[in-house]
Amino acid sequence: MKKTLTLSVLILTLIIFLASDALAIPAFARKYNMTCKTCHSPFPALKPYAEEFAANGFVLKDQDAPRYFLDTGDPELSLLRDVPLAFRLEGYVTYNQSNLEKSDFNAPLLLKILSGGAITKDVAYYIYYILENGEPGKIEDAWLMFNDLFGSKLDFTIGQFQVSDPIFKRELRLTKDDYYIYKIKPGISNVDLTYDRGIMINYGFESGTDITIEIVNGNGIGEGVANVFDDDKYKNFVGRISQDIGDNFRLGGLAYWGKEEKESILGGFTTTNDLRMLGFDATISFEPLQLNFQYLERKDKDPFFLKDNPNIFYSGPSKDISTRGAFSELIYRPDGDASKWYAVALFNWIESDLDPLNLKQLGIHFGYLLRRNIKLVGEYSHNFTDKFGKMSIGFVSAF
Repeated sequence: MKKTLTLSVLILTLIIFLASDALAIPAFARKYNMTCKTCHSPFPALKPYAEEFAANGFVLKDQDAPRYFLDTGDPELSLLRDVPLAFRLEGYVTYNQSNLEKSDFNAPLLLKILSGGAITKDVAYYIYYILENGEPGKIEDAWLMFNDLFGSKLDFTIGQFQVSDPIFKRELRLTKDDYYIYKIKPGISNVDLTYDRGIMINYGFESGTDITIEIVNGNGIGEGVANVFDDDKYKNFVGRISQDIGDNFRLGGLAYWGKEEKESILGGFTTTNDLRMLGFDATISFEPLQLNFQYLERKDKDPFFLKDNPNIFYSGPSKDISTRGAFSELIYRPDGDASKWYAVALFNWIESDLDPLNLKQLGIHFGYLLRRNIKLVGEYSHNFTDKFGKMSIGFVSAF
């Protein structure tokens, strides 16, 4: 009874607080003096128009930003009149996270400080600083993009980004639940499809075909040693192709080739892990529904870095590990980008030779927009593998 009363009081307080009028708009909306729904449906999910905007170096080809650059009298200097800034703040009340049977004030769960835009013609940047889960802050996305190189459709990006960005952008999903197959790291491998440092080359054809090549360090975005970020001599390679089929269907494929070296957990020697990933993805969109799907297979030759030694720390298999998984995401917006509410169902499935990685989880998410940039959200997820459910209610805001 006490837990129910506490949760009810908190929910009521949250709704009263968020129902107050809010007029703040994010950085790109401020820059072009337009509504958030031009690019988002609902925020932070992107519409195709927004994807084109980002690919064009955060410039709208059909609209100029008034007084964007400062006139210094030097034609060789491109100086922003104002550095664009935006903030994203999220907070929740949760129950039974990690099957702990506890309620929690999970607020603020996340604060992002974002900046991005065109530095000069065909050169853009994007960066954000994040405080999450009460941990010390860090920079996640931070990159520079050269757009339409040599007058072609070739784009070149350097910095740190998510390897999965050309497929589905994790930070733009609507749910609190994640796309978990992108985060899988068998054994003590450092490789997954989230953040890494490297370069990305993209070329778009008039036929609706996009080709992306990434070359990355393969060890995430942790601290460097002696001004070196990569902790081994190898680079990992990613190939991606995507094809639009009409206005409502997109099909894509991904291949990842990698090798990593580190000291064995047994101590005294270093060894390598060769890994491969293959996957395909699809998006089907017929308003008011959109279906996103991802399937991925991964094989690791020696993810515990044991070489020819037995694994004394884990009783299961340790060599030639296979992991496969998928997620399917169904988004419902009753009135398209004018919807005041929306619903999402997200199913995650992972099956691996390493039992602790296995997962079957279904999440149901509802959101209601108080303003274009403030929404109330509620989510329930059921983990069929470990047989427990978790729930959250909260807010997501951008200003």
